Amino acid sequence: MKKLILLLFVFQSVLINAQDAESHFKKAELLYSNDEIVDALKEYTKAIEIDPTHMNSYLRRGFAYNMMENYEESAKDFSKVIEINPKHIWAYISRGSCYNKLKKYKEALDDFNKAISIDPENQEAYNNRGWAKKFLDDTDGACEDWNKSKKLGNGEAKIILKNNHCK
Repeated sequence: MKKLILLLFVFQSVLINAQDAESHFKKAELLYSNDEIVDALKEYTKAIEIDPTHMNSYLRRGFAYNMMENYEESAKDFSKVIEINPKHIWAYISRGSCYNKLKKYKEALDDFNKAISIDPENQEAYNNRGWAKKFLDDTDGACEDWNKSKKLGNGEAKIILKNNHCK
């Protein structure tokens, strides 16, 4: 009987924490949508403190850090999303984009490769991988990726191809 009561108490505690984390997340989303990024960051952080597995709070806080050009913190949050869900394609693409901005092109390339292995039709992954390849002096590889991105429907790729003298 004591084990059952303890189990019910733990379950109730987890449920209350999850609801509380979700309320902070929802408040953060409202703040974020109103461009109140600093306040949104605080609410995402509160949600994470309550529920360290609240994946959406890490993801959205990563986007918020990115908007503030804090790419190191942004990449850390996307890494946490990947830890929670290793197949989250947008976490790989977003972290790879942070790595590009931090001039960590090899790490960026690895993330875009992983994203493409999860979704071989993702135009953003090819587009961003093209930039990583360009910065790694693989111009032919960059042009190939931008052409693939264009074929998959990325309208921006046509301009990128022209500006980078790709065939």
